[in-house]
Amino acid sequence: MSENNTRFAYIKEVIIGGLAGAVAVSLIIMAVGTQSAKPVNTASQSPSPTQSATATGSATPTATAAVCSVKKLAADPRLGNLQAIVVDNATGKTLFDVGGETGSSTASTMKLITAAVALKVLGPNYRVSTKVYADPADSSHLYFVGAGDPTLSRTSIGKQSVYQNAPKLADLAGLINSWAAAKGVTSFSSITLDSSLFAGPNYETSWPSTELTQGYVSQVTALQVDGDRSSPAAETSPRSTSPVMNAGVYLKGAIGRVAKHASLVEGVRPAETTVIASVSSQPISVWITHMLQVSDNTEAEYLARLVSLASGGDGSFASIDQTFQTVLTGLGLDTSGMVLIDGSGESNRNQVTPKFFTDLMKLILAGGNNFNYISLALPVAGQTGSLATRFTGDNAVADGNVFAKTGWINHGYTLAGYIRPKDGSTLTFAVYALGSTVDNSAKLAIDNLVTGFYRCGLNLSQN
Repeated sequence: MSENNTRFAYIKEVIIGGLAGAVAVSLIIMAVGTQSAKPVNTASQSPSPTQSATATGSATPTATAAVCSVKKLAADPRLGNLQAIVVDNATGKTLFDVGGETGSSTASTMKLITAAVALKVLGPNYRVSTKVYADPADSSHLYFVGAGDPTLSRTSIGKQSVYQNAPKLADLAGLINSWAAAKGVTSFSSITLDSSLFAGPNYETSWPSTELTQGYVSQVTALQVDGDRSSPAAETSPRSTSPVMNAGVYLKGAIGRVAKHASLVEGVRPAETTVIASVSSQPISVWITHMLQVSDNTEAEYLARLVSLASGGDGSFASIDQTFQTVLTGLGLDTSGMVLIDGSGESNRNQVTPKFFTDLMKLILAGGNNFNYISLALPVAGQTGSLATRFTGDNAVADGNVFAKTGWINHGYTLAGYIRPKDGSTLTFAVYALGSTVDNSAKLAIDNLVTGFYRCGLNLSQN
């Protein structure tokens, strides 16, 4: 789903005590030395003594300056049924926790899980090869076989789709025409479209049907072109209910004259056929970067299917939960109570705790299992991806220091990743704003709260 940009004023609160009474110069010096040795709120940089103690909308240091509260920010009604957790990545100490161990809908933060599982199972250099086969007994009969690459593009040579440097039907068509010329084939009679690689339904029943028509996700078919977008260069573009047949139409058109009279039919390739043309996708590290930056639901679903197949599953929706949990448990993560319906987070039936994301983020930041691809691809507050237009106004103090995956489903917004406060610490966090009253304004409330986390740093208080 897409998100709209909003604005909100963010005002600091600072309470500063004063020294009273006149004393000798030597005592003043001693008093100043004593005060400087006390703990200070490093997240509240250069507080102004003229600011009102009753101002709202900021992380509020207590009178002792030893802790820093985000209580008012967390009470914002726009957050709905708030769940949030913040953990000091260095020590594992939980600094703030509201419902952090309760499983709930993740929205697109689910893509962090999908990326991690894909890198663990497939590795960053995994590529998908789409092939065209011919029947040795009838050279006029082609088989176009889907291998699970939705990035395959119908754009012309030199043009880009939303998937940069994706494999092209034009290249497949060129190889097919060269083969036909060498074999003396002047006309193809039929093209069978084989999309049998993935088992089960093509569309999850818990996904709103509008996600398809509005262009946020495609049906999940093993044979597909441009993520079945009506406009290959538009990230959000209406999708159809016939992606497999569309792929056949596009290939037939790319082949040109020799395929002009070929019929298109969906079926399964016979074993005795031979490969005559093949193109390969970009490595999935490229998919993962794009998926996390712009929250591409289709890429996420295909990664989930490829992981399932590589793990011995059937590539269905039903296979995702067990496949993913097995991999995650193998990474040492606690999956208790977890329910995974899809790979994108589109389903409101996914159940993952906010705490799970802080545990996962610790592994991601450690960089093992090629997880550095994830940390490098995370949107950055005020700078890149789905966070480029967020954290504005007074929240811009956190720009460049919040690295997180955004999420949105009907009546829910989420954000999960890590923060680098000014005190030099690294905080992992997850925030869920869920409920029937939650709307687009929740994004600003989340940004306010996360900026509060940033301001407080290790001084963040539960209360």
